[in-house]
This record gives sequence, structure tokens and C-alpha cells, in this order.
Amino acid sequence: MNIRILMILSLLIGIGAVLHAIVPPVIFGVKPDMLLSMMFLGILLFPKLKYVIILSIATGAISALTTSAPGGQIANMVDKPITAIIFLSLFFIISKTLRPLSQAVILTAIGTMISGAIFLSVALFLIGIMEGSFIAMFSIAVLPAAFLNSILIAVVYPIVQRILKRTPQLMMT
Repeated sequence: MNIRILMILSLLIGIGAVLHAIVPPVIFGVKPDMLLSMMFLGILLFPKLKYVIILSIATGAISALTTSAPGGQIANMVDKPITAIIFLSLFFIISKTLRPLSQAVILTAIGTMISGAIFLSVALFLIGIMEGSFIAMFSIAVLPAAFLNSILIAVVYPIVQRILKRTPQLMMT
């Protein structure tokens, strides 16, 4: 494993943790998961399974520590690794069909919705209010988060790509 890549991924997790901590809860303690966008950015930059696994476990742990949602600790630990593997799979499926920025924005929106669905399913099951609240919570928390994460990625991804192009030793993994 490349230490430089691991350092970049840890910086992304740190930035995401700050974003995750300062975003206010929307409903019942559920807040849009801005840490998720940093996980997606890490996967887009370094799409290798070994990095994705480490990134998703670390993201799940940090997200679990900073969540205020009831049942969110376990839900985050379940959600992040599953979402990361699905995101990586989708990335490989569409990587040759779209331009990189379009890929990043579309995958971030889809990935956020997948993550939100998994998170809400686990959390609502754990606290026992699954009936009728999933659609409301998905609409109120997940869809705005997908929109915000997509905008964030649309702005940040090209900047980070340009920075990484200037440091070619990072791209050799």
C-alpha cells in the first residue's frame, strides 16, 4: 500500500468528519452525510479494492462516532462498507461511458441514495419504527444529501484531480 495515498485518504476522512460534525440534523437527529462525499471522492481518486475497504471501514467508524441519529452507530458501520463496494462496482461499470466529472456527480448522487437507503433501513429497524417512516426520512434527509453531495463533488473533484496530476508519484499505485 502506498503511504501517500493512505495519507490523502485520511485527510479526506478528516475533512469529511468536520463536515459531518457541523451539518445540523434535519429530522429526528438524522443529518445529511457529508462524510460520504469524501469517501466517494477517495474511491474516485483511488479505485482499488484495498483502499476502498480501508476507506469505508474508517469512514463508517468516524461517521458512527459523530452521528446523532438513533441507531446510527450500527447503521453507519453496516452502511459504509456495503455502499463503498457498490459504488466501486458502479464506477467500474460506467467508467468508460462518461466523462470523469459526469461520472463523479452521477455516482455520488446514486451512491448517496444507496447509502441513505441502507442506513435508514438498518436504523429504523433497530429503533423499531420502520412502518411508514422510511419514505418520509428518505425524502427529508437522503434526497437533499444526494443533491448537496453531488454539488460538493462537482466543485471539489476537478480541483483535486488537477492537484494530483501535478504529483504523478501519487497516481502510480
